Amino acid sequence: MEAEAPHPLATPQTARATIRFGERFVMEAEARATPLGLLAVGGLVAAILLAVPPIVRAAHPGKALPPPRS
Repeated sequence: MEAEAPHPLATPQTARATIRFGERFVMEAEARATPLGLLAVGGLVAAILLAVPPIVRAAHPGKALPPPRS
């Protein structure tokens, strides 16, 4: 029985970073995400950025609407 290869969009990718200051201070970070997860995060960021202008516009009082014509 052959094992199927995982789909490329579901394969996790890993990134690591290390920062050192002198001999005593070391910061290490590791992040793992799939390409589909990154796409989902990009969609959320886009939705937030598209939602900001209407919220800002609603928060600032603009010009008053002209009175209705009778």
